[in-house]
Amino acid sequence: MSAEDLERYETEVELALYREYRDVVGLFTHVVETERRFYLTNDVNVKVHGSEGSDVFFEVTMADAWVWDMYRQARFVKNVRVLTFKDVNVEELAKPEMTPPPSG
Repeated sequence: MSAEDLERYETEVELALYREYRDVVGLFTHVVETERRFYLTNDVNVKVHGSEGSDVFFEVTMADAWVWDMYRQARFVKNVRVLTFKDVNVEELAKPEMTPPPSG
């Protein structure tokens, strides 16, 4: 496999992942970003561990999540637990006020 073939393959996989994201994002209420992954979920809990004078880390738990990872075959995950010393970003997704009528 040439470098060009590999690049074409990765581009196709990324495009398929984006299309899957577009199809499933409406099913979820929250976006969670860690230093390694991007998740969609309806159930997220972030606990801060540590105290003054010690290292602080975050424990993030999610249930029924979708993982943005082009190398995973199964992106839907029943339970996720992430431990990290890096920042965690949790955002609530805005729901559109209007949904377009079905075409046809």
